[in-house]
Amino acid sequence: MTSRAPLLLALAFMTPLAVALAQPNGASNGATNGAPRAQTKNGVVQGLALPSGVRSFRGIPYAAPPVRELRWRPPQPATSWQGVRLADRFANQCMQARPFGDMMFRNAGVSEDCLYLNVWSPPNAAPGARLPVLFYIFGGGWIAGDGSEPRYDGESMARRGIVVVTLSHRLGIFGFFSHPELAAESPQHAAGNYGYMDQTAALRWVRDNVAQFGGDPAQVTIAGESAGSFAVSAQMASPLAKGLFARAIGESGAHFGTSAAVPTREESERNGVAFAGRVGATSLAGLRALSATELLELSGRPGMPRFPANVDGLFFPKAPEAIYGAGEQAKVPLLAGWNSEEANGRGLVRGEPTADSARAVFARLFGARAADAEKAYPLGSADEIARSLTDLASDRFTGFATWKWLEEHARTSGQPVYRYLYARPRPAPVEAGVTANLAGGVTRGGPGSAPPPARGAVHSAEIEYALGNLPLNKVFGWTPDDFKVSETMQGYFANFIKTGDPNGAGLPAWPRGGVTNGQVQRIRIDVETRAEAEPRARYQFLDQPAAATRP
Repeated sequence: MTSRAPLLLALAFMTPLAVALAQPNGASNGATNGAPRAQTKNGVVQGLALPSGVRSFRGIPYAAPPVRELRWRPPQPATSWQGVRLADRFANQCMQARPFGDMMFRNAGVSEDCLYLNVWSPPNAAPGARLPVLFYIFGGGWIAGDGSEPRYDGESMARRGIVVVTLSHRLGIFGFFSHPELAAESPQHAAGNYGYMDQTAALRWVRDNVAQFGGDPAQVTIAGESAGSFAVSAQMASPLAKGLFARAIGESGAHFGTSAAVPTREESERNGVAFAGRVGATSLAGLRALSATELLELSGRPGMPRFPANVDGLFFPKAPEAIYGAGEQAKVPLLAGWNSEEANGRGLVRGEPTADSARAVFARLFGARAADAEKAYPLGSADEIARSLTDLASDRFTGFATWKWLEEHARTSGQPVYRYLYARPRPAPVEAGVTANLAGGVTRGGPGSAPPPARGAVHSAEIEYALGNLPLNKVFGWTPDDFKVSETMQGYFANFIKTGDPNGAGLPAWPRGGVTNGQVQRIRIDVETRAEAEPRARYQFLDQPAAATRP
């Protein structure tokens, strides 16, 4: 992907701009010389007219730059401006390293000044058109990612009559750091979760401004993949986000289960104190005096504490699972699922998996319940052993958490839930020497330089299919079957964004999920998409208190 970055970057910026400048005056609503304009509460922005007629606005501030004394504080209102602000290129991504090989950005680089969002508006979508809105949150493990990535591009969905918004938000130590001095300076005695509060601030921006881009603030669907899916479950749980969205989509992940447990503020603050001691900072002022580059480098050193979301008392008044259990989450329709190979069982054993090595895994993870694990993950033929270990690894990574999210929301919300399993493997990469790896990225080199290729749909593989962005990913050799799968999945998503129900003309029927004592149907998205019985025995086994509690 690195070798293509300059060309793709040039195409992303130069081509739409050239087209926009070539358009006649008044070619789109609010346009000047073909460049569309929109009035926001902070001022006028001028974007780009794309060849498809979609209007693209990039790098609109939704909050003040979180720098100096605003570092590690909730997002503050953006400053207004006079005249016309150009919104023709993506703003810098938030501070991050480069841990993932499948990320490609369309901006200049990283900065602590990064609280910006992007809007794609359908052709001829005048203010007040009241079109449905998709608010998409990127993935990347809370340490990387950005709304400028081509896989999240909003043009394809905008062509389907949907206003699309992506954003950047604070990550890693910038987004989730906790420290007792932060709690002391907070009116709510809260610390951490700034990245999640950034997302909420962007949702408030959508509420206040999206009508000027043709969107309906009462018809917002929040969606995301991986860390973005966790974020959707978090926004649904947080009282700060209540009333800001009408529907939700989650792809691979939620704040449920031991692998996604949210620590207390006190636990997170202890990590903050430990980090400060490791870097020689005796006060919060000393930490704020570090440059963003220094802070990023120091926080990324081996052995340094990590900073997840925490039960801070503000964004999360209590643990997310407790919020859902009490029925206090946002009561909205939910569509969620995960992929057939979120993780691979070969990561649980050394060498080729055998029945004996699989039983050793069960004994290590489940102790006295190992025999029950074998009932949920059977060990017959070599293929069945490999499949069961991959199912177990996938379930422990994101599958169980997402299943539990659907179960609890269906039980306590009274709202429909729709379950999916995404099963289409990506095709082979087009570049010689490139191997698609099990983490969803790519690796270059000869034999032995990468793990064996996946046989199922790996983590993050569905994003381009769901958003209609296969043509923007030049790594893989997409086939007609891939475009068929994309048409199906994007159709489901578009219908749900518009109506709260994924079903529609030309699509296989997707059964509404629920909580029953029998088998629950889910949709299996593949070349031949179909409804199938969900393997509930696996998830019910993992849902028992003694199960899935060991690392």
